[in-house]
Amino acid sequence: MNPAGRAGMFRAASTLMLSSGVALLLCACASGPVPPDWQANAHAALQAYESAVYAGNVRVAEAEFARARGELARTGRPELVARAELTRCAMRTLGLEFDDCPGYLALAADVGAAERTYANYLVGRWEGMQAGLLSAEHQSVVSGGAGALGAIADPRARLVAAGVLFRMGCLLVTGVALAVDTASVQGWRRPLLVWLGVQLKLAEQSGDTEAAARIRRRIELTGGTR
Repeated sequence: MNPAGRAGMFRAASTLMLSSGVALLLCACASGPVPPDWQANAHAALQAYESAVYAGNVRVAEAEFARARGELARTGRPELVARAELTRCAMRTLGLEFDDCPGYLALAADVGAAERTYANYLVGRWEGMQAGLLSAEHQSVVSGGAGALGAIADPRARLVAAGVLFRMGCLLVTGVALAVDTASVQGWRRPLLVWLGVQLKLAEQSGDTEAAARIRRRIELTGGTR
C-alpha cells in the first residue's frame, strides 16, 4: 500500500479509536502523511482488547489493554490515556461490572470537558452534565431514557447505554431483552452470559418457571456446558 493509502486508512481508524460511543477521537493526532507507530499499535491493541472482553478471555484482555495504554503513554498526553481508560470503563459497563472508572480518575485533572462528560455518563452522574458533548446516540438516552435504546444503531453503544441505565435502576424488562438480543446477534459470549443472568433473575422473580428454565438452558449452551 502506498503512503497516501496508509495515511487514509489510519486517519479513518483514528476516528474510531477510543471512541467508547462518543466523540473522543484521535484524529487530531494524525498530523502527517504517515501516522506514528504508537497510533496504529494502540488502535490494534484496543481492538484486540475489546474482542477478548467479548469472548471473556480476561488474561488476553488485560495484556492487550496494557499494551494499548503503554503505546498511548509514550505521547505524554494524559487525555489520550484517559480515553483508553474510558474505553475500559465502557467495556466493563456493558458487561455490568460497575466501578468509578479508577484508571480514568487518576488522570481526570488533566482532561477536557468531553472526557469528563462521558465519564459522568458512564457512572450515571447525569445531573448538570453537558449532554451536548456526548454522541447523538448517548444524548438520546439521556433525554429519552430506556425508550431510546432501540433506536441506537451501533450494538456496542446500545449495550453500553443499557448497562448505564441498568446501573441507574432505569432499565425495563424489554431493555434487558434488547441487551440480550444485541449481545446474541454479535456473538459476544461474555456480555450475553451476564445479561442472560439478569434475564433469568427477572423470570424467577416473576414466577415464570417456563421462561426461567428456557433461559437456564440458553446459559448452559452459551457457556459450553450443554
